[in-house]
Amino acid sequence: MTTNATATRHGLAKSSFQGDVDGFLGQARSWFEGHWVQIAIAIATGIGIFLLLQLVRGYAVRLCKRGEGVATWYSIVGRALAKTSNFFIAMSSARLVIGYAHAPPLAAKTIVFLFTISAALQAAIWVREIVFGAVEHRIRDVEHSGRGLASALGVIRLLVSISVFAVALVVVLGNLGVNVSGLIAGLGVGGIAIGLAAQGIFADLFAALAILFDRPFRVGDSISYDGGSGSGTVEAIGLKSTRIRGGNGEQRIIANKKLLDFEILNTTLRQHNRFKYDFWLGYATPPDTVRRLPGLLKEAVASQGYTLVHGGLNGFAASGLKYDVEFESTAPDFPDNARDLVAAAILDIFRKNDISFAYPTQVNLLAEKTKPAPPAAPAAGPETAPGK
Repeated sequence: MTTNATATRHGLAKSSFQGDVDGFLGQARSWFEGHWVQIAIAIATGIGIFLLLQLVRGYAVRLCKRGEGVATWYSIVGRALAKTSNFFIAMSSARLVIGYAHAPPLAAKTIVFLFTISAALQAAIWVREIVFGAVEHRIRDVEHSGRGLASALGVIRLLVSISVFAVALVVVLGNLGVNVSGLIAGLGVGGIAIGLAAQGIFADLFAALAILFDRPFRVGDSISYDGGSGSGTVEAIGLKSTRIRGGNGEQRIIANKKLLDFEILNTTLRQHNRFKYDFWLGYATPPDTVRRLPGLLKEAVASQGYTLVHGGLNGFAASGLKYDVEFESTAPDFPDNARDLVAAAILDIFRKNDISFAYPTQVNLLAEKTKPAPPAAPAAGPETAPGK
C-alpha cells in the first residue's frame, strides 16, 4: 500500500511538472505568435548591444595593454573592464530589450534574476580590480625592490576579495527572497569579534596602508622620530613593522602604528638645512664694531656660498654681548666641511678687524695676610698689687 501511495505521489508530481511545462510552452507559443515582430526587433537590438559591449571590452583590453607594466589610471580602468564576462554582457543585452518584446512574466522574471546575479558578481570583480590597481599605483613609488609593502599585496588582495564578494553574496541572496538581516547581523558580530581579537595586527595593517597611500617616507629615506631620539635610513616597510638602519649600523624594527604615532622628520625631503653658531664679545667692544658686525658676518657667510639667515646681537649675557650667526644651505644638506669653512671665514674677518671673542673668566680674591695678635698680659697677682 505504501508503494502504491509513493507511486501515486510521483505520478502527481510528474503530471504537475508536465502541466507547468505545457503551460509555459503554450504561453511562449502565444507570445511568439502575437509579438513576433517585437521579438525579432528585440533580438536584433540585443545582438547589436552585445556586439557593441564586446567592442567596448576589446578597446579596454587594448587600453590595458598600453599601460602594461605601469599602473596608470587609464590602464587600471582598462584592466577592470577587461574582466567583464560574456555572461554579464549577454544578460545586460537581454535585460535592456526584454521589456520591448513583451515577454511572459516567467521569462521576464528569470532574465531579471539572472541579470541581477551577473551584475552583482561583475560589480564585485570591477571593484576588486580597481582597488588592486589603485594599491599598485600607490605602491610602485614606495619600493623599487619589490619587498616590504609590495609583499603585503597578497593579504590586501585577500581582504578586498572577501569583502566585495561577501557584499555581492548578500545582494544575490536578497534577490532570491532570503532574509539577509540575520546574515548581516552575524557577519557584523563576527567582524567585531575578529577585530577585537586581532586589534593589534589590524592597527599595524591599517598603519601600513596609511604609509602606502599617504607616503610620509619611502625606502631609502633618512628619517628621525620620537623627538629626535631615534633616527636612521628606512630599509623596508612591511605589513606589520618598518625596519630602520640606525647610525651605529643596528637595525631597528618598529611597529607601523607606533611609528606613525611619532612626529616623523623626513630629512631626505627637506629643501635646505640650517646651522647656527653662538659666540660672545666683551662689553669693551666699541659701539662702531657692534654696528658693523652684522655686515661682517654676512660677508663671511656669503664668501662660502651660503645665505645668512640671522647674524647679530641677540642678548646681553653675564660674560659679554651674546651673538649668533645662522646660515642656510642651498641644497638639502651641507657638505662635510661647510661648517669649518664658515667658521674659518668668520675668524679671518674678526682678526682683520681686530675683534676678539669673550669667554667666561674666573677671578679668585685672596684676603691680605695679617700679623698675629700680641699675647695677652698676665693677670696681676697679690705680689704685684698696687701699694705693695
